[in-house]
Parts: sequence; C-alpha cells; structure tokens
Amino acid sequence: MLPLFIEDFSLVCSLGDSKSQVWDHLVNGTRVGMIEKEFGNRRRYVATLENNAPLAPVKNEYFDNRVNRISNKVLDDLAPAIESAIAKYGNDRVAVIIGSCDNGSEASLSALAHYREQGTFPEGYSLAMQQADFPARFIADRFGLTGIVMSHSTACASSASAFVSARHMIYAGQCDAAIVGGVDIASLPVVLGFTSLEAVSPEPANPFSKNRSGITLGNGAAYFVVTREPSATTLFRVAGMGESADADHMTAPRADGEGAKLAILAALQDAGISPDEVDYLNLHGTGTQLNDSMESLAVAGVFPSEMPVSSTKALTGHTLGAAAALELAICCLALSEKNNDHLLPVHLWDGEQDEALPRLNFVTKGFKKERLSCCMSNSFAFGGCNVSLIVDKKGME
Repeated sequence: MLPLFIEDFSLVCSLGDSKSQVWDHLVNGTRVGMIEKEFGNRRRYVATLENNAPLAPVKNEYFDNRVNRISNKVLDDLAPAIESAIAKYGNDRVAVIIGSCDNGSEASLSALAHYREQGTFPEGYSLAMQQADFPARFIADRFGLTGIVMSHSTACASSASAFVSARHMIYAGQCDAAIVGGVDIASLPVVLGFTSLEAVSPEPANPFSKNRSGITLGNGAAYFVVTREPSATTLFRVAGMGESADADHMTAPRADGEGAKLAILAALQDAGISPDEVDYLNLHGTGTQLNDSMESLAVAGVFPSEMPVSSTKALTGHTLGAAAALELAICCLALSEKNNDHLLPVHLWDGEQDEALPRLNFVTKGFKKERLSCCMSNSFAFGGCNVSLIVDKKGME
C-alpha cells in the first residue's frame, strides 16, 4: 500500500459552489442547474453552473477561458492548502497533475470563425491554448509553481488517472506534494461529439433504469492537495488505486464487465481490504445501455448484494475529465465529520429495474449507514481505460 494523504479539497458543479450546497442536494436527490439548451440543431439537457455565483475572469488574460475560470473558483477555496504546501516543500516540489478533455474548444472555435471572416487568426491567439496541458499550466502560473505540470485526457477516467500519476511521481521522489483533480465543460463540440455516438439522452440521465437512454453532460471541477505523509491537518487517505486497460473497443466498454472488475479488484488489493470493508460505492453510472450493464455485472461480481451504491451523474451530469475527481470529492463529503447522520448520495432514477441487470442496492433518500469510514469510486473510459479509487479515514493517527 502506497497511500496519498488529502490535506484539503474543493469542488464546483451544477449542484453548487460550496461543499455544503453540493452535499445538501446530493443527500436530498435534488437536481438543480440541469437545463435544456440548444446545441446546433438539437436540444439537450446539460448540468450548468448558472445557479452558482458568476465566474470571475482570470487575472492573467492569456489563460482567461471558461475552463480556467471554473478551476479558478475551486482554487480560490483551496489556495491556503496550496500555499501551505509551497511554503513547506518549495514551488518546484509541488506538482500539478490533472485530468481534462475539452481544453481549447472556446479558443479554437472563435479563432476559426475569425479566420473565416478575416483571413487571419485573432491577435494573441496561440495553438498552445488548445494543448491538453493548458488548464494545468494555468494552475502552475497562478501559484508560481515550477515543477511537474501534467494533464491526462483519458476521457471519463482522466482525473482518476491523475491520482495514479501523482502517486507515482510522489513515491518516485519527483515531487513532495501535488495538486490533483480535473475540470471540464459541456461545450458544443463535446455535446455534438457524444450525440454523434448516440450516447446523449434527450432527457436527464436515468442511470441503471430499463428506460435509460444515455448521458447528460455537465460542467465542473474538483481539486485536491495530496502528500506522501499525513499531517495534523490531513483529512482523508487515498488508500487504494486500481487500473486496467481492456482495450475491447475504441469507445464501448467490455460487455461482460471483466475490465471494470479487474480495476475494482486491483484497488481492493492495493488498499489491503476485502469488498465488505467498503461502506459505499460511487458508480460510474453514465446512463448508457452498455456502461450500466457492464458495471452492474462487475459490481455484482465483487461486492455483497447489500453494498449501498449510487450514481451521482444523474445529479451533477457527466463532467468527463472532471468526473472522477468530482466523485472522489463526493466520497470525501460522505466521510466528512459534518455528515453526522452517515447519509449517502441519493441514486436519482425512475425506479424501473432493468431485469437484464443484476440488482444493486441503490441509495434512497434518508438512507443512513451505520458504519461509514471507507468509500470507493469507479471511473471507466473510452478504450477500456478503467480506474477505481478508494478513500478512507484511516492511517492518520
């Protein structure tokens, strides 16, 4: 076991821009911020940030885009922990390792429109604004960090992959702490791209229902400050990480769930625990036919039938590169000392069981867990990139 210790974390999504707001909506199963919008000639639901406080421009104009404005809002809350890590380790020893998928569509679309109208790209435009590491470089620029800067774009597992890389870097001695997480937006190219795959639902996502018809995309970000050694201010421990790469199909998951199951089992082995020691499982649960089917098989093949599970994407939308970090943050909210009643995030769906799938124990409103000290989060991406993460409150004595 090679754990990472969480010094602090913060998040923003359609449910709110504070931990208390987000948690309140999660445990009550209230869907806010999800609205119907027009994309091209189609109307689709998207989990927006329109109910949150306005996003302020980024001070460095070069980095000022919507993705970085969302990150900036989360980083405002996380700044004390980041600055503390810098003071302790040095600005060259705090890495930035994040996940993101849509890094530059704003810049590329506006630049292309300008080029078509005037025959030149707009002043100040650079292809660097579309590079995968642009959101990570913004974070480094904001805090004056000069060490490792890395982005993962492994689709829906991007920010889970970032945690794995952070552990590699920290234990290899290449850094002492890291800002880890993810950010993404439901942009026009993203929505149209998933629509072309027939993966976007015309209604809000309905995960694991027999009536499910696809994903609902969303905007959001979540970031963590992690270190190798616990401190007096440590909140939680990332105790286990499991990866697999089944490469069964370019976009579709392996139908029998074996690829996902391998990642789950690897995380349990890495944490040195048995399946019945996990108290809550946050499902990847996108609401597509194939993903929900294979994940049901994987989960039922590992965990006891009474394991409480929920997919929070029906509430937050699928935030792509930010999804894994956002859902790990949700697990941390469940483990928080403020959750005195041991409530869990509600699984919001129509309650129509798909009889072709194994039955899972979906969390209903008001459900309380007697023991709540260990949570797992699943993230499964294109190309069979599967990552499971385990977070708990142990090892901080």
